[in-house]
Amino acid sequence: MSSGITDQDLALKLADAADEISLARFRALDLRVEAKPDASPVTDADRSVEERLRAILERHRPEDAIIGEELANQGEGARTWIIDPIDGTANYLRGIPIWASLIALRVDDVITTSVVSAPALGRRWWAQRGNGAFTKDIDGRIRLIETSKVSDLAASSISYNSMQLWDRAGKLDELVALSRQVWRTRAFGDFLSYMYLAEGALEMVSEHDLKLYDIAALVPIVEEAGGTFTAIDGPLTADSSSVLATNTLMHDEFMKALS
Repeated sequence: MSSGITDQDLALKLADAADEISLARFRALDLRVEAKPDASPVTDADRSVEERLRAILERHRPEDAIIGEELANQGEGARTWIIDPIDGTANYLRGIPIWASLIALRVDDVITTSVVSAPALGRRWWAQRGNGAFTKDIDGRIRLIETSKVSDLAASSISYNSMQLWDRAGKLDELVALSRQVWRTRAFGDFLSYMYLAEGALEMVSEHDLKLYDIAALVPIVEEAGGTFTAIDGPLTADSSSVLATNTLMHDEFMKALS
């Protein structure tokens, strides 16, 4: 049986626990780094965060399923917590502060609740369906966020993450062509691009080679801020790997340019 804590408050509690572990191990001289079978890096902090979050969920939501990046899937049913303990592990292990814990709850195939917490930046974002999207700034101020009202391609700012991944996906030419039409291009990377989109600082984010745990927590925040989040060529599904998120006003235009 679930405890009395709400899903949103529980997600924030999970983020607090994640921050405590990840921030303590950030730039630690004894940080242990290994290569996973897909050659991507994993640190002892990644595993420690996920283990801690699973323990909290087992206490407060023992009947819920869990999907995480580092450990085996646990349980099944209508409610599933989706965890990326440290999104941006490559940054984390190199001492770059652009990384975050991604926590999401999926109920009946709809991601209802999420938190993105980036303690090294002093920032956090969260959303729950129907209640808007919020951020906590480095000064502790909490504010409602919304996507931009820019509707002109020539005035838009976009983030694309990694040219190498666009090249591997066979879409580099499309990205370069789009870059010639917009005002500004940057590659903030990982979760941060989507949070800037939700805050109204960007009009489009798109990237390739993602997994469910990379995406899930981003979706409610972008959509509750007024944005649109899809696959790069159609509806978003649990198997989508190439994604497109926009301020909604130019979504079809960006999709046509990239797909």
